[in-house]
Amino acid sequence: MKKISLFFCVLAAVALVSGTTPGTVQAKKLSLNYANFPPAPTFPCVQMERWKEQIEKRTDGAVAINTFPGGTLLDAKDMMDGVINGQADIGCICMAYQPGRFTVTNATSLPLDIPDAKTGSLVLLDLYNKYQPKAFDKVKVLTMFVTAPANIMSKAPVAELSDLKGLDLRASGGAAQILKAWGANQVGMPMSDTPEALQKGVVKGLFSSLEVMKDLKFAEICKYITITDTVIYPFAVIMNKSVWDNLPGHVKQVMDSMIEEQAAWTGEYMDQHVSDSIAWSKKEHQVEVIRLSPEKKAEWNAKLAPITENWIKTAEEKGLPGEQIVKDIKTLVVKRTAK
Repeated sequence: MKKISLFFCVLAAVALVSGTTPGTVQAKKLSLNYANFPPAPTFPCVQMERWKEQIEKRTDGAVAINTFPGGTLLDAKDMMDGVINGQADIGCICMAYQPGRFTVTNATSLPLDIPDAKTGSLVLLDLYNKYQPKAFDKVKVLTMFVTAPANIMSKAPVAELSDLKGLDLRASGGAAQILKAWGANQVGMPMSDTPEALQKGVVKGLFSSLEVMKDLKFAEICKYITITDTVIYPFAVIMNKSVWDNLPGHVKQVMDSMIEEQAAWTGEYMDQHVSDSIAWSKKEHQVEVIRLSPEKKAEWNAKLAPITENWIKTAEEKGLPGEQIVKDIKTLVVKRTAK
């Protein structure tokens, strides 16, 4: 009896220390690592921090998300396989970095007149949901989003196709094909090297989304913006499949409920950031914004038609319905824009 009494005394003492009572089990808090490759102030990391905050709040603190921006856990090219292999629980990928791997979703980066980041983000998610590409079979997709459309930032005004002929512009990914079709020279370099290249005259401008006019102070050098709204870059946030399978049901439900919401939020954030950047550039540095007439826009777009035609041919050689995918994107743009 003394031994039994001593056992219950010890059990009671443990219960007092742990804050529990006999017969109850304290819930274990989940800790997940989320890797991202760009610097913390950039929009993929801003959306990451917003998602972290909302997940922790909506699960009543049952989940803690540890974020790793700037390639501190995984870099851009290793992100997908790193998440599949369990080096991170969650990761943010830019699909344009591996064009042969994400053929279906990368179709959104074709010059198909996606007007803004919110529309593009929701169209990308719609496309993924329809086709469920095999490239994502080994992960759980938590959201998708895109950059704002690329536009020309230059030292001298660009208002005609003739102004682009032989012009050296910094660009990356699919933008290279577009600049070549317009007659410009695409110069590949990291964005971090571009300010110095502009100052030294190595390049005369760049082709990218316009938030960099403020974020990287390009408005101090590039006094002209030409609105082309031609190409976006698709991103996805993915989770290790085994980690997803082992999450509690209520946590899965919260994450699933945020997939489209997060896509729309990120697109809206990006579009507002671009608007603010343009306004700041005009006010602080007297940057001139050049908008093409519908006739000129049609002329410029006509030069890009072979890019989409070649993509369709390549996709169909891989056994994918390339023409239908392009049609779907155009239809989804109209649908999402109308909403």
